[in-house]
Amino acid sequence: MSCPICGKRKAERFCPAKAEKICAVCCGTEREVALDCPADCAYLIAAHRYESEHPRSIPADTPLLDETIPEDLIHTRQQLMAALAFFIAKFCAAQPGAVDSDVLAALQALAQTYKTLSSGLIYEKPPQAHLPHELYAALAAFLDEIKMQQAERAASASFKDAEIFYLLVFLYRMGLLRTNGRPRSRLFIEFLRGQFPQAPELRREESRIIVP
Repeated sequence: MSCPICGKRKAERFCPAKAEKICAVCCGTEREVALDCPADCAYLIAAHRYESEHPRSIPADTPLLDETIPEDLIHTRQQLMAALAFFIAKFCAAQPGAVDSDVLAALQALAQTYKTLSSGLIYEKPPQAHLPHELYAALAAFLDEIKMQQAERAASASFKDAEIFYLLVFLYRMGLLRTNGRPRSRLFIEFLRGQFPQAPELRREESRIIVP
């Protein structure tokens, strides 16, 4: 039987995304591109393992790469960092269509917003695409709520806008390093989910893999 994607090569690998067999070449080239691969696909897991051993290079002109993050900030603001990571993972768990590029677009835009806030200006340019825009707005509201609670308690160690900016930059860079750059990649999302294995809100849906 020929591959249903290319129509040329022999279909040998069962693809859970298509619920039928496809050829190895199309599996490799269309994985996380045209194919919406489930996270527990054996071929996807093997590919991700290979990619983790051979990390991709990030273009030098990528936004926010020239920012210098204070060395002790991640440690001193670890609780807020974890809260942001959990919030993103929870948002993506409720939005099955969310992919790494959605998260990266939201983080980049919100970091730029907080960069202007830390300098005393107010300027927002949220992402135009629906999911990144929704995550941007949700994260912004979440941070506003935290800052409001701190103000009400007159907390002496309140989060500064500059600190939030650097935490967002850190998460953005982490996402760049964790994803593989494919349009439908969820590597970064799965990484964030894996940081909170006991959280019931982040439980993955039942496997879509059906053994033929």
